[in-house]
Amino acid sequence: MAVRKLKPVTPGQRHKIIGTFEDITASVPEKSLVFGKKSTGGRNNTGKMTVRYRGGGHKRKYRLIDFKREKDGVPAVVKTIEYDPNRSARIALLFYADGEKRYIIAPNGLQVGTKLLSGPDAAPEIGNALPLANIPVGTVIHNIELRPGQGALLVRSAGNFAQLTSREGSYCVVKLPSGETRKILSACKATVGSVGNSDHALEQSGKAGRTRWLGRRPHNRGVVMNPHDHPMGGGEGRQSGGHPRSRTGLYAKGLKTRAPKKHSNKYIIERAKK
Repeated sequence: MAVRKLKPVTPGQRHKIIGTFEDITASVPEKSLVFGKKSTGGRNNTGKMTVRYRGGGHKRKYRLIDFKREKDGVPAVVKTIEYDPNRSARIALLFYADGEKRYIIAPNGLQVGTKLLSGPDAAPEIGNALPLANIPVGTVIHNIELRPGQGALLVRSAGNFAQLTSREGSYCVVKLPSGETRKILSACKATVGSVGNSDHALEQSGKAGRTRWLGRRPHNRGVVMNPHDHPMGGGEGRQSGGHPRSRTGLYAKGLKTRAPKKHSNKYIIERAKK
């Protein structure tokens, strides 16, 4: 995966840096694994806007991704690597030996034709999913479950990876991309390797229109509003000072929002570094 910078023949291309899409091998998704995705535009079931600065954007189809990888012992072959508009990572289409087709998140270095396997008997190789108990210490992993059989919740976006650092009884200690170190049950599955499309972080849209295509509308800051629109609004000229806060008065930038007695606190060994 690489990025390309365009020659600035238009103002929108001057700062534009986009991916090359050279790793993508198919342009049309597998029809049986796709359904239409309805856009809310930030409205709830009564039509009232509950989230600001959303709306518009290109129509998308949702690709069903297999985050559980529960087809243990059934070998699969990577048929295609595809673009997914719903996530930053690429996805890979697997053809299983029993005839079933499924999408997974494509790890870095996965090639078309690679054979994959999931389950406790799988080798700890790129793309294979196996319980943390069967993965060697020090291995780079992604797509990590928090409860056995729940499906992967952690480390799923482009370029991300976690590392299995040690074992403590029935738990494994995993260092997450945020810097947080936490214990995860050894029966939980994870996929070996890091998530692909690692150059996604280097991309720049180059113009406001590309942001609109993603369904994001123009965002105006609270400081530029009037006092009755926002707690940070008003004042002669550019007023600074006061604590940053939301439109409803909740403090931002520094206020701890995590519940102090949260059940999962006992599994966290070291918090993410600020």
